[in-house]
Amino acid sequence: MLVVDDQATNIQVLYQILSSDYQVLMATSGAQALALCASKQPDLVLLDLVMPEMDGYQVCQRLKADTATRDIPVIFITAQTDESAEEKGFDLGAVDFISKPINPRIVRARVKTHLMLKAQSDLLRSWAYLDGLTGVHNRRFFDERVAAEMGRAIRNQTALSLVMLDVDFFKRFNDHYGHQAGDDCLRRVAKTLKNSLMRAGDHIARYGGEEFVCLLPDTNFTGAMQLAETIRRDVISLQIEHAQSSVAPFVTVSLGVGCKPEKIHGSANSLISLADTQLYKAKEHGRHRIFGAELTE
Repeated sequence: MLVVDDQATNIQVLYQILSSDYQVLMATSGAQALALCASKQPDLVLLDLVMPEMDGYQVCQRLKADTATRDIPVIFITAQTDESAEEKGFDLGAVDFISKPINPRIVRARVKTHLMLKAQSDLLRSWAYLDGLTGVHNRRFFDERVAAEMGRAIRNQTALSLVMLDVDFFKRFNDHYGHQAGDDCLRRVAKTLKNSLMRAGDHIARYGGEEFVCLLPDTNFTGAMQLAETIRRDVISLQIEHAQSSVAPFVTVSLGVGCKPEKIHGSANSLISLADTQLYKAKEHGRHRIFGAELTE
């Protein structure tokens, strides 16, 4: 969890109450809190209401406006007791208030309750974002995540890459071997893709049918092309028999890579369109190959 207060003594009090049961991160300003929430994704934020430069209301509003942090519950820590302050906090998305001076038993009880609710919410959300056949993320997850990652990449001036891939001649595979074999093929390809991704921040999703997409934050064009080649080799190394393929005796994939370079703004839609165009080129030029390009504006 993240404790945010401009007074170090107040942070120390909460740290002593909670550190034996939880991993506690600390921030002494609103800007620092926002940066930690974006990078560390805490399960709960204990947020002081009155701070210089950016108060608790503003921090909460910024957290709830960002798709990457909007699901982090916020508990305000405040010495204010008027109802209007609480109403404003709840309107902005806070889940609870804890009054100063701090009562350790109340803090522990409310933190425990909201962490349990967060865990339940995360579990339900994970089910909603999973593809039932392959177990990887679904299109809904990807559509939300790519928008959030593009916003972050633009703000931080970092690279963002996509790898889109399609199982070659999959309709022929289904027609020849049957749909059960086709489903098993997609599951094995999905598992291989998950194993190919090396970082926790990378994501794989089933884009539709036999098409998948890899979302790669902080990855430049060279890195994305290297990953695409790893995937291409890993899939054919599965040696899933494909007698009806025109390019190989085994299942293969075609891949398209799109990259937003560090200094380019672009948009999520333009990046998706670029990767999709490169995938089409790979299929048009014989399949079982990779084409890639970078956004230029």
